[in-house]
Amino acid sequence: MIGSIATAELLGLGPEIFGLFVAFGFMVGVFFGFFGMGGSFLVTPALLILGYPAPVAIGSSMAFVFGTAAIATMKHHDAGQVDYKLGALMFVGITVGIELGSRLVFGLEVLGIANVVVGVAYVLLLAAIGVLFTRSALDTDDGDEDDGGDADAGTDETGNDGEGAGDDADEVPAIARKIQSYEIPPMTTLADGSRASLWTISGVGGGVGLVSGFLGVGGGFVRMPAIYYVIGTSLAAAVGTSLFGGLMSGAVGAFTYGRAGVIDLGIVTALLTGSALGARIGSSATAYVDEDDVTIYFGLMLLVASAAVGIGELSAWLSMPVLDRLSFVLLIGSALLVCAVILYHGALAVRRTRGVPGSPQRGE
Repeated sequence: MIGSIATAELLGLGPEIFGLFVAFGFMVGVFFGFFGMGGSFLVTPALLILGYPAPVAIGSSMAFVFGTAAIATMKHHDAGQVDYKLGALMFVGITVGIELGSRLVFGLEVLGIANVVVGVAYVLLLAAIGVLFTRSALDTDDGDEDDGGDADAGTDETGNDGEGAGDDADEVPAIARKIQSYEIPPMTTLADGSRASLWTISGVGGGVGLVSGFLGVGGGFVRMPAIYYVIGTSLAAAVGTSLFGGLMSGAVGAFTYGRAGVIDLGIVTALLTGSALGARIGSSATAYVDEDDVTIYFGLMLLVASAAVGIGELSAWLSMPVLDRLSFVLLIGSALLVCAVILYHGALAVRRTRGVPGSPQRGE
């Protein structure tokens, strides 16, 4: 016990805050492994709310993204859900985007407005993505009711939900098929046999990299939907490839901010300690839990996180510490709720599959 406390203090963190970051890292790891996105974007707002400077919050988050993505990518690699060719092609755009985003952050820091601008950007982006996910989940529920609850038949017939077990039932969304129909050379063939323009792939990589470098996230909550809806892959491949992209963007971002010496190794170590277990559990849960069961909770979590960051910004402007505490409670509470929902549905699904020999693992 004494040794662990000494280690925590050596890393610059007290035992209580170190334990908090370990627990938070576990939740983020579950999100990363399950959704291929959600979670790392909560780290930067949490650090901003706790009073860390924007460059430190962003740099530490990027280093954490690298470690978490490496763990989750290995799990999806075992399931054959990573398109390495697509991820490699996105790498150039990601690198350029991160460099531009980081330069923008350091420029804003010189002007003394980095925290405010990054905070406002988070409020708007989290709200927009949260609305998108919530509406998508509600539309899926309505579609299931119209089809008499037969989700598998509905997906096979329409292909609009893009949900499934990662097999041939995963359909490319209509908007992605429309984009793919414009064959702007040079074209390349992806791992699933579909074709995409290198201009589309580079554009997605550059946009995601810019978001990563500016906000200190892996960009998965933008990258995964972009791979799925813009480039056009199966949902399972989009999740796995998104994680691989997170690994690359995290590595580049950590190197970029590490050169400036703004990465807090104590925070990164605590977060990675928790996420090492969480990412493996989240990745394993994808074999048992249908995304439809938890997507609406994820969307609502993003909306609550947006409100939490907004309240944190108000706290700074109004000099009201109580708003800072409220902001942090909302951020952690919403993440804890979604993590619990994933684990709950996963536990139920495992019990069902063990109780019924030969039953399918997912989509029940």
